[in-house]
Amino acid sequence: MSQNLEQTLLHKITDANALAKRIQTWKADGKKVVFTNGVFDLLHLGHITYMAKAADLGDKLVIGLNSDASVKRLKGESRPVNDQNNRAALLAALFFVDGITIFEDDTPRDLIVNLMPDILVKGADYTIDNIAGAKEVLANGGEVKTISLVDGYSSTSIIERIKAG
Repeated sequence: MSQNLEQTLLHKITDANALAKRIQTWKADGKKVVFTNGVFDLLHLGHITYMAKAADLGDKLVIGLNSDASVKRLKGESRPVNDQNNRAALLAALFFVDGITIFEDDTPRDLIVNLMPDILVKGADYTIDNIAGAKEVLANGGEVKTISLVDGYSSTSIIERIKAG
């Protein structure tokens, strides 16, 4: 990988406080910031489609990425397959992703409150009532949206197919 490409990718991956400052700058420039979060292990077409749809809702897409420790708590000791640094680098390679931060908590609520996006997005397997941070984003004048998922795609189902041989 060229040094320029590596620097471009790594620039997208940052801590929450630095990302919050970027978001403030983007908003001051009139940009609409969209936030989503997830594990994004074994990146697949469902992930790409979901994030592309989220990116289309605004000008900048930022992603909260579950840390390895939080993934283990949520999905079990055998997960994630790819560590947080690899998952973040893959997300950074997507042209429609503008910022990524890794969070340690089981939910992104505190991160969302810190970043305060204009639009909070989750998959349609969630309802607005059970989306972490939705209440706070709405109270701040933002929007909360759900996006339909691509049937037949999930990291868990891919892992199960691999195990089954």
